[in-house]
Amino acid sequence: MAILKVSRLGHPVLRNVAHAIDPKRITSPEVQRLIDDMFDTMREYSGIGLAAPQVHEGLRLFVAGTAAKPLGSVVSDEGEMPLMALINPELTLAGEPTELGWEGCLSIPDIRGRVPRAPEVQVKAYDRAGRQVAFTAKGFPARVIQHEYDHLDGVLFFDRMVSFESLTFLEEYERYWVRHEDGEDDDAE
Repeated sequence: MAILKVSRLGHPVLRNVAHAIDPKRITSPEVQRLIDDMFDTMREYSGIGLAAPQVHEGLRLFVAGTAAKPLGSVVSDEGEMPLMALINPELTLAGEPTELGWEGCLSIPDIRGRVPRAPEVQVKAYDRAGRQVAFTAKGFPARVIQHEYDHLDGVLFFDRMVSFESLTFLEEYERYWVRHEDGEDDDAE
């Protein structure tokens, strides 16, 4: 297992469309090692998702989640998000991308912004064992999956923002935005 170097904003790999992985190669030692290394890298940087282009691999693969538990037919905000490796995913949005929520990105460290996303997505993909999986993601897991899927098409969360008014450094986000959304007085120190 290894901690991989994360590509940062400006690196061309983040703007390229990733290539599909031949389903026959999914269980190969190379792809399995990449998946393990991506999980290790995601945990090392306290992320909840990581796409292959973010570790300089132009492949249609991302990992996400926090808990080692089975992937069910519905992944929602109830409980921890199951760990998943999704290969050649296909998404169908259920609803318009109108729910604003805060996002950050390991490739754009220390920056946050409010991004509109669909509240629910239908997901079809291969898992790391090469099996086809299909499930519905709702709420925060749907947001994470849409964010990581965008990386496979060379799209960054900045590209989805409708306004840059909320664009903020992490320190200011925690100092001003989180406190404001929790109903605290903005002038309190």
